[in-house]
Amino acid sequence: MNLHTTSPLRTLPERDILGIAVARIEWDEALRILRQLVEERRFTKVSFLNAHNANVACSDPEFADVLADFLILPDGIGVDLAGRLLYGEAFPANLNGTDFIPAFLEAMKTPLTVGLLGAKRSNADAAAEALSAFAPQHNFVVVHDGFFSKQEEPMVVDRIAALRPDILLVAMGVPRQEYWIDRNLTRHHCIMPIAVGALLDFLSGAIPRAPHWMRRLRLEWLFRLSIEPGRLWRRYVVGNPLFLARVLRQKFFAQGTP
Repeated sequence: MNLHTTSPLRTLPERDILGIAVARIEWDEALRILRQLVEERRFTKVSFLNAHNANVACSDPEFADVLADFLILPDGIGVDLAGRLLYGEAFPANLNGTDFIPAFLEAMKTPLTVGLLGAKRSNADAAAEALSAFAPQHNFVVVHDGFFSKQEEPMVVDRIAALRPDILLVAMGVPRQEYWIDRNLTRHHCIMPIAVGALLDFLSGAIPRAPHWMRRLRLEWLFRLSIEPGRLWRRYVVGNPLFLARVLRQKFFAQGTP
């Protein structure tokens, strides 16, 4: 997304992390920007960059091109380390979707319609209940689970167009969710589609969060690896060092300024 032409804040600061423009903003500023975009009904696709997403983008140039049309928020310690290595300081805030999206919805006092798309149906329903508990001003509607066929896709898109939610949380995993948003959604479907990964699974309780002390120490990735080693070992054990190696290559071989 070319923030300098489509954002209400034309001077939104960014940092280049492996070719992806990531917003460099404080927590409260991020809340304000997203609120302004929704209130002004500016169609804005939102996603997050962490080490895994960045690795996928490096291996898949088409995915990197898709991310260029999103407002990208920084997520996790890997991106912070990249900021320190490349620019001498971490990002001002860790805007990970698991914490930031619920906080954003709670902070939006104007009643909104929020669609949920993805995950298992039972998890999506439980996530809608959880969101309603701490942001009761909004109407949370489960559009569909994430397990629909190509033939069913037009029906899902039509449901979104009929509902036309202000915000649509798309939880299909990387990179499917960003590709799906890019290929299927326009301003005629919703105002702000947000790629949220495993958020609905976390909110439902299907996937436990790390203890608070681990989150405070930025070790949630280690907790996730411990409970899902078979699925996540490649992402973290292989992916994290690969990400840092790519960041070092950017630092020493790519041209650019902070």
